[in-house]
Amino acid sequence: MKLFRTAALALSIVGLAAGGLSQQALAQGKTFKWASQGELPTWDPHSQNNALSNGVHAYVYESLVYYDKKFEIEPMLATRWEQRSNTTTRFFLRRGVKFHDGAAFTADDVVFSINRAMDRLSNFTIYTQGIDRAVKVDDFTVDIVLSAPNPVLLRQLTELRIMNKAWAEKNNSVRPKDTRSPDENFAHRNANGTGPFSLKQWQADVRTVLVRNPNWWGKLEGDIAEVIYTPIKSDATRTAALLSGDVDMVLDPTPQDLPRLRQNTNLKVVDGAENRTIFFGMDQSSNEIPGSDVKGKNPFKDVRVRRAMYQAIDIEGIRRSIMRGQAQVTGSIIAPQVYGWTESSDRRLPFDQDAARKLLAEAGYPNGFEFTLDCPNNRYINDEEICQAVTAMWNRVGLKAKLKTQPMATYFPMLLRFEPSVYLLGWGVPTFDALYSLQSLARTKATGADGNYNIGRYSNAEMDRIIDRIKVETDDLIRKRLINDALMLHNREVAHIPLHNQVIPWAMKKSVDLTHRADNRVDIRWVKLN
Repeated sequence: MKLFRTAALALSIVGLAAGGLSQQALAQGKTFKWASQGELPTWDPHSQNNALSNGVHAYVYESLVYYDKKFEIEPMLATRWEQRSNTTTRFFLRRGVKFHDGAAFTADDVVFSINRAMDRLSNFTIYTQGIDRAVKVDDFTVDIVLSAPNPVLLRQLTELRIMNKAWAEKNNSVRPKDTRSPDENFAHRNANGTGPFSLKQWQADVRTVLVRNPNWWGKLEGDIAEVIYTPIKSDATRTAALLSGDVDMVLDPTPQDLPRLRQNTNLKVVDGAENRTIFFGMDQSSNEIPGSDVKGKNPFKDVRVRRAMYQAIDIEGIRRSIMRGQAQVTGSIIAPQVYGWTESSDRRLPFDQDAARKLLAEAGYPNGFEFTLDCPNNRYINDEEICQAVTAMWNRVGLKAKLKTQPMATYFPMLLRFEPSVYLLGWGVPTFDALYSLQSLARTKATGADGNYNIGRYSNAEMDRIIDRIKVETDDLIRKRLINDALMLHNREVAHIPLHNQVIPWAMKKSVDLTHRADNRVDIRWVKLN
């Protein structure tokens, strides 16, 4: 029997001793106010796999394990775990934990939550990849049984938030909210977790207010008693809010504002690269593209067209003019921080407009063609500006893109209905493993996590075979080779058009002390206001 983690009980005892803050201590605590351009699309923790909301949900809902400051796995609702066989891992649960409504946390909640995340309405099946079932051993012990060995199980579990089974059953929230439907369940606007903060108020597009859970088992580094998150779409307004002191921190200052923010003696900017890659995808499945002047066929099925689109993009111009140098140009769909990245798979096709025109002519489109380009306007750094610039670049080679932008709250449900012809997407990697990207983006759309964000419905039997081997391969050298094979095949096929990895400077008051994370999450456990 192999023991995976042993720190466990000591952390549990420390955490429990730190819980139970007095009302006086809470009253003396501070309010942390932060903002970014994006809105939280839902409070259902298994509904929409969105990095911003996942990070904020972690204030309220906890998982069995999570990351420490070095992105190593640490105990959360599980205090320790051990491998019983190559397909079974046993988790020993933290005792004495209460949900915000006072209900006791038990194994029933873990089994329920894993099953809920595996539901066909869930957008979190990428995190249940390889799980066959969760089995209650006793009230504080759960076995997770796999269909085959899974080398990234623990990293997947960092994103599987635990709900209270009885609360969900009582409030018509047994299944996740369907992202493709306007219908709501109770969990969409309400929350009941075990985390350090509870949800006090959520006004969509206005603000989210969270208050400290006085009975949390753990310990925060600071004395934050309240968190107010405000979505501010306008770049100028977001910057003004920071300069005026209305917010303590801005997650996504625009590159053009960074010089004056760095010069302000009351502020500081903390820099870091994100493990998020920005890219374009194309519909490679439909027999005809809606809104195009090409009838009876789909130009994007031709790799020469996809290559032409790629080579028509002046990526250095975007990095220099749009991103003001705050971007890491890439030829891969994964960033260097992600397991499996290689230099060979990161080489871009050269910017060459003449080559793009020649490829289009060879494909039968000497005069180019029309199509619609869908982009978000409040999700990624300068997302709308990037799409505007690329629209102009494509137009120079005859690719006449009709740009349509919309906020993320409507953009992502539209993506998941597979409506776009060409679209912009950014993909972060919470597991820090290439399987997360390859399975979601390049695997043929099937059940569960396979192709769950393969919006263009790219399909290649060889790619599927390689990805399916990556899922279960435990030999490190073999697995790295397989990942490289998949990334190189992705590049040859131009399954997507990579642009850059985001560089994410965070701007804040000098009084704010926090830890910058490569997954662009403000971890409330480490925030201090001096």
